[in-house]
Amino acid sequence: MADERTFNFERLPSDGPLDETDVNLRAYFGTLTDEHLDQYDPSWSDDRVVEWDGNFRSDGVLMLTCCERDVEIGEYRRVLEMHIAYRRSLL
Repeated sequence: MADERTFNFERLPSDGPLDETDVNLRAYFGTLTDEHLDQYDPSWSDDRVVEWDGNFRSDGVLMLTCCERDVEIGEYRRVLEMHIAYRRSLL
């Protein structure tokens, strides 16, 4: 995948209007390494994704700072898969 330090992933080309949480989630994915993202499998259960990421609270919400709302697993997976597809398109 592309060198994550070169690109700003806070906004993807297909994004519409974003709130602070949307931007922070995209920026969070930008900090993940290519090696880590390459391990992701969309067929995993939600519990497996939470374990793989390692940054979810016990109530099932992603730990992000400066957010207006909670990011639950459905939104997380949707945006993660868009993020991975976009990064791969940069190769």
